[in-house]
Parts: sequence; structure tokens; C-alpha cells
Amino acid sequence: MKRFPSIKKNSEFQKVYKGGTSYANRLLIMYVRKSDYPDTRIGISVSKKVGNSVVRHRVTRRIREIFRLHREETYSGLDIVVTARPAAKDSDFKKLESAYWHLCGLHNIRKESK
Repeated sequence: MKRFPSIKKNSEFQKVYKGGTSYANRLLIMYVRKSDYPDTRIGISVSKKVGNSVVRHRVTRRIREIFRLHREETYSGLDIVVTARPAAKDSDFKKLESAYWHLCGLHNIRKESK
């Protein structure tokens, strides 16, 4: 089983926060930065303001699955950090997916549909 391409170190998160661009909507904040890696990596941040650990992990799993399903439809060589806002805890999968795609469109990291 292949490892999931994720950002884990605090220093890598800080590089994306400081050197990347950010856009936000009601549910998510997305930071994007070009990276040296050939693959697109994702880092997910969900604070305690969102809810208890069960709720935070549910939101994290949903965001990770959205990224996994649409990885081929975004450009490669990027570092993406997604931060969940407190409103994300009440949202279902489809609303989170719509919010994610909205931010991908603002960042222009979606490949053109054929």
C-alpha cells in the first residue's frame, strides 16, 4: 500500500503558511505553495474550536478522502494546507467537497475539464 502524500512537520506547514497564497470560504481555508516534490501533498489542520477529537477526526478523514478522490484533477507539485473552520463540523461530505472545489478554483489548481 502506497503512503499517503501528506505534510507532517511543523516547518513544512510554516513554509506553506508564509510562502503560499490563501483563500477562504465559510467552511475551509486553503493555502497553496509550489513545492520541490513531484507529487501534490496535503496537510490538514483542525483546531479544538471545531469540536472534540471524534468530530475533528471525522472532518480530517472527510477532507483527506476529498483530496484522494480528486488528486488526479489537480495539478501536481503543490503543497496544500487545508484548515477547517468551526462550521465544518455540521457539514456533510458533499458540502465539504463543494467548498474544497470552490477553493481549488480560486487558486487555479484545477486541471481543465476535457
